Amino acid sequence: MWKVFGFVSLLIATAIIGFWAVKYLTKNKELESAPSATEAIAKAKALYLQQKSAGTNFSNGPCLSNNLLPGWVADIAHKPRQAVDDLPENQCEAFLKGKARHFVELDIEGNLIRAQ
Repeated sequence: MWKVFGFVSLLIATAIIGFWAVKYLTKNKELESAPSATEAIAKAKALYLQQKSAGTNFSNGPCLSNNLLPGWVADIAHKPRQAVDDLPENQCEAFLKGKARHFVELDIEGNLIRAQ
C-alpha cells in the first residue's frame, strides 16, 4: 500500500514540477521575443521627428502611435502633466482598451518622460 502511495505522490509531484517548468520557460521565451523598451523609445523618437517635420501639432498631447511595436504605444504628454493629457481622446486607445501593455511617453518637445 505504501509503495503505491509513494509512487502516486511521486507522479503528482513530477506533474506539478513539469507544469511550472513549462510555464516558466514559456514566459521567459515571450519576454525574449518582446520588443525592448530601448527599441520602443528609439522608434517613438523617430516617429516624433517624422510627424514634427510633417507639421503635427503636439500641444494637446495626442497619441503618437497605437501600434508602435507589438504591445507598445507611443503617447505625447506635457511635463509637468496637464489635465489635457488625461483626456481619453488624447491617450492611445490601444493602451486604454488593454490591447497594448507598454507605452513610451514623450513630452511635446520629443524628450522621454517614461517608458514602461
